[in-house]
Amino acid sequence: MIVDAHHHLWDPATADYPWMTDEVAPIRRRFAPEDLAPLLLARGVDATVVVQARSSLDETRELLATAAAVPWLAGVVGWVDLTDPAIGDVLAELRGGPLVGVRHQVHDEPDADWLLRDDVARGLRAVEEEGLVYDLLVRTRELPAALEVAKRFSGVQLVVDHLAKPPLRDGNTAAWAEGLSALAALPNVCCKLSGLVTEAAGDGWSADDLVPCLRRALDWFGPDRSLFGSDWPVCLLAASYDEVVDLTLAALDPGERAAVMGGTATRVYRLDD
Repeated sequence: MIVDAHHHLWDPATADYPWMTDEVAPIRRRFAPEDLAPLLLARGVDATVVVQARSSLDETRELLATAAAVPWLAGVVGWVDLTDPAIGDVLAELRGGPLVGVRHQVHDEPDADWLLRDDVARGLRAVEEEGLVYDLLVRTRELPAALEVAKRFSGVQLVVDHLAKPPLRDGNTAAWAEGLSALAALPNVCCKLSGLVTEAAGDGWSADDLVPCLRRALDWFGPDRSLFGSDWPVCLLAASYDEVVDLTLAALDPGERAAVMGGTATRVYRLDD
């Protein structure tokens, strides 16, 4: 079973996405299941996990409704307000659909230690009680806080999105490597092999440039805690769906493919349930 554990769906004509500036104009349009379906079919992808793209409960509910109607859309990583005192009730309501995890744009918060706030901790406890995954959308700046959260909440399955966005453009990856490898030492943390093509240097990317970075993450986490994700349609800013799949496969040894390309995502997000 092949699983794309990270993609998005959106329609900026019907909702506001503050991050959709002119810099991402090529993807500032509607992307729906019918756009992704032929790409999945061509690569033999059996199931996907769709991930939130704006801080909105309305979007989470819309994604859950879409997943309920699309057979290959196996799970939703939605957004909830972790600081909401009623978060337990909110999560209980959303659990009526295929909600498998929660995410927040932590790297956009002014406070690098946002994850360590008391009200956020209360929200993470609610996520733990519901048995949901928490996707960590962080960069190097937030990795120390993410590490502390992973230690405090050892019962929460954490998934680092996009290898914590290594700073490939300036090449100063020492702090990133230190932070992500420390997270990898904790058994409750997994990592998505995703998003690298849009983190690469502005003059483009090559497999020779990015495979070593993917291999570093694989060496830290191992195939049983690594997940393939296309980051479609964001990836289209730098690569086609096929190119992203091929890049990931180029980084994998044959014995790693079953886990990374589907087995880990199925287990971590409990897609069999």
